[in-house]
Amino acid sequence: MELSNKKLTDDAFFAERKEILGHWQTGKDVDFDEAVAYQKSIPKEKRFEYKLAKAVEEKETLIQPRAGVALYNEHIELLRYLETEGEADLLPTTVDSYTRLNRYEEAQKGIDKSRELGRSMLNGFPVVNHGVDICRKVTSALNSPVQVRHGTPDARLLTELSIAGGFTSYEGGGISYNIPYSKNHSLEKTIAHWQYADRLIGMYEEAGVSINREPFGPLTGTLIPASISNSVAVIESILAATQGVKDLTVGYGQCGNLIQDVAAIKALTTLTREYLDKYGFEDVRVTSVFHQWMGGFPQDEAKAFGVISWGAAAAVLAKATKVIVKTPHEAMGVPTKEANAAGLRATKQVVSMLKDQDFREIPAVIAESEIIMAEMHCILDKVVELGNGDWAVGAVAAFEAGVLDVPFAPSRFNAGKVMPARDNEGAIRLLEVGNLPFTQGLIDFHREKLEQRARFEKRVVSFQMVIDDVYAIGKGFLVGRPR
Repeated sequence: MELSNKKLTDDAFFAERKEILGHWQTGKDVDFDEAVAYQKSIPKEKRFEYKLAKAVEEKETLIQPRAGVALYNEHIELLRYLETEGEADLLPTTVDSYTRLNRYEEAQKGIDKSRELGRSMLNGFPVVNHGVDICRKVTSALNSPVQVRHGTPDARLLTELSIAGGFTSYEGGGISYNIPYSKNHSLEKTIAHWQYADRLIGMYEEAGVSINREPFGPLTGTLIPASISNSVAVIESILAATQGVKDLTVGYGQCGNLIQDVAAIKALTTLTREYLDKYGFEDVRVTSVFHQWMGGFPQDEAKAFGVISWGAAAAVLAKATKVIVKTPHEAMGVPTKEANAAGLRATKQVVSMLKDQDFREIPAVIAESEIIMAEMHCILDKVVELGNGDWAVGAVAAFEAGVLDVPFAPSRFNAGKVMPARDNEGAIRLLEVGNLPFTQGLIDFHREKLEQRARFEKRVVSFQMVIDDVYAIGKGFLVGRPR
C-alpha cells in the first residue's frame, strides 16, 4: 500500500466508496446529496460545531456522557434521560464492540437477542445494522447534539451511515483507534481507512455541512505522558485537515496531578494550533475535550464520586471546551441510567462552581506546559523528518522506530519500550524513555523527578513504582506509595 498525506482524489474516493457501501445491506440507503440536504435541515442548536463554538464564546465547559444500547427506542429513552435528568449538554452514541470490528452479522444477532429478551445484549448501539432511517429517529428525538463514539480501526462504512443518519460529530482516528485498541491492524491500513472517513467529512464541509471531528485523546488511558497523547492528537488533526475537515476537538485523558492536567490541555491546544497554522490549515477550528479518569475506579460509589468530581475540577480549571463524564458504577460494569445521570449532575455542579476560575496562567502550570511542549516539539519534528515532510508516512515510521510509543498498548506495531511512573507529586514522568527523541536535558528532568520520589519513599526507582501507580486510585490514592 502506497500511503501518503494527500487529499484523496475523487476518482480514488468514489471507487473505494462503491465497495464500502456494499459491506452491509444498509449501505445502499446512503445518498450523499440527500444526506447533505438532511444535515442542512438540522437546527443549529442540535449541531456540535455550533454548540462548541458557543461554549468557547461564553467561556463554558460542556458535559457529555458515554452511553449506548442495542435497540433504538431504548437508546432514545436512555439519551433523553441523560439529557433531562443528567443535564447533559452534549449526547453520545457509543457503538457496540461487534460493529467496531466490522462483525455486522454478530451485531444483528445481538439486536435479535435483545428484542427477544427485552434488554440490551450489546454494549452499544449498532449504527451500521440499524441504518440511516433509524439513526435519524435517534438524532431527531433529542434536543442536544449527538456524537458517535466507538473505537473502530476500519470505520469507513460506520462513518457513511453515521453522518447520513444525522450525527453531527464523529470520534476517532487512524492511530488512536488502532494502537490502543487492537493487536494486528497495521498503521498503514488504518490511517488509509481514516483518510477515507475524513475525506467524506471534508466533502460534507465543501457542500456546506460542518461535521465535528474528535481524535481520541486518552489512548490506553493508563499513565499516558501528555506529550505522547498530545502528539498523536496533533498528527491526527493534520491528517484530518488534509482531507478537508474544518472542525476539530482535540482530547486528553486525566492523569491526576492538577497542575500537569491543566498544563497538558494548555500545551495541546497551543501546539495543535501552531502546527495546523504552520502547515496551511489556519481556517480549521480547534476546541478541546478533557476525559475524566480512565483508569481503575473505587467500587464504593461515594469514593467514585470523588474521582468524578476531581476530573470535573481539572477540566473546568483547564478551560476545556467539554468534559467526558464517568459514572459511579465505573468499577462494576455497565452503569444504570440513574448512575450515569448522577455522574453528570456531580460534574455539572463542580463545573458551575468553578466556571469563573482559570488555572492556565499559574506559574507552575506554565512551567509544566513548557516541558510538555518541548517534548511534543521533539516528537513531532522527528515524525516530519522520518516522513520526509509527509505526516502519514512519518507516523508509521515513528511507531516503527519507537519515536512514538504508547504505554501499555496491545498493538504489535507499538514498541512498548516507554514506561511511565508518577513523581512525588503524582505527575506522570518516564521511568524508561525508550526511543522517544528527547533531549538529554528532558531525560535528566524525568529521572530527577523519579529520584525525588524514591528518596521520599526510601526505595530505589524501579518497575514496582509503575505497578503501584496503576492500582493506586482504585485503592483510594494517586501515588502508589509502599504500604
